Amino acid sequence: MGTVTEVRIARRTGFCYGVREAIDAARISAAEGKRTHTLGQVVHNEGVNAKLRDEGVVPVNELGEVEDGSSVVIRAHGVTPDVMSAANSRALDVIDGTCSWVTQEQKELAALVEEGYTVVLLGTPNHPEVVGLLGFAPDAIVVDEEEDWPTIPRRKRMALLTQSTQPPWKFERLAGYLTTRAHELKIVNTVCPVTIRRQQDTTDLAEAVDLVVVVGGRNSANTRELTRLVGIVGVEAVQIEHARDLEDATVFDGHRLIGVTGGTSTPIEDLQAVAARIYELAGAGDRPQRAAELAYAAVTEVAESPYRTSSLDAA
Repeated sequence: MGTVTEVRIARRTGFCYGVREAIDAARISAAEGKRTHTLGQVVHNEGVNAKLRDEGVVPVNELGEVEDGSSVVIRAHGVTPDVMSAANSRALDVIDGTCSWVTQEQKELAALVEEGYTVVLLGTPNHPEVVGLLGFAPDAIVVDEEEDWPTIPRRKRMALLTQSTQPPWKFERLAGYLTTRAHELKIVNTVCPVTIRRQQDTTDLAEAVDLVVVVGGRNSANTRELTRLVGIVGVEAVQIEHARDLEDATVFDGHRLIGVTGGTSTPIEDLQAVAARIYELAGAGDRPQRAAELAYAAVTEVAESPYRTSSLDAA
């Protein structure tokens, strides 16, 4: 018999609004009988992508793979102006699912370039959002980890922006560093507020439980940051991609309260499945038998509807 008596899920969970809206747009298009494609995978989650394929939404890597007359969804990360122009020039139904926050980033970048600033962009090279942003500022200097920062040249006028899902602390630290690199420094805070709230909710959760399971892609920067934050609180963190990754019940030995949180590409159904799996593996008393019921209760108690993308929306 296990020791876990309760599983708690972080307060605001599920997809961020940008990802949710792009997914919804793709589903609606496919449901209307249109040949529907997404330019790149709409979300870094293999389960969601498989479900979208089943619904008739097929990802492509390039516009050349899309037949005329089809619908093509621009994912939340956005694209370069050249790609958008090429899409609009063809006989395609272009559905712009670019996150409104990313659209604002694009506008800010274009304005800074027009004003003559040397732009420093904090972001992961080759990340789809960063690739799209560089279309608005081709000469921007992209940096990620702190060891890269000394390569930033000194300039008279410099501006700093960030990929929307970068950690706030890293953005603030880079801003401080750039004061040694520029005479005039303009800072535009483009960290997504959903990212900030997700991190705060995860910290709050970690302070109230014995162990936290973080659910998200292994290559997801925002998921890794959640794991790091749990560790800073001083609580053990287990990072997984799927409920099926939980196989060893001894991970939960001696722990009564378990927290579950997820990255912005993790649907709420995945968190519910993880909660159920924890109860099945390590629940005390009758909890393994009531795993599904208890997991559903954990989700419905804390997940606020604006942050959901699931059948629970109608609940």
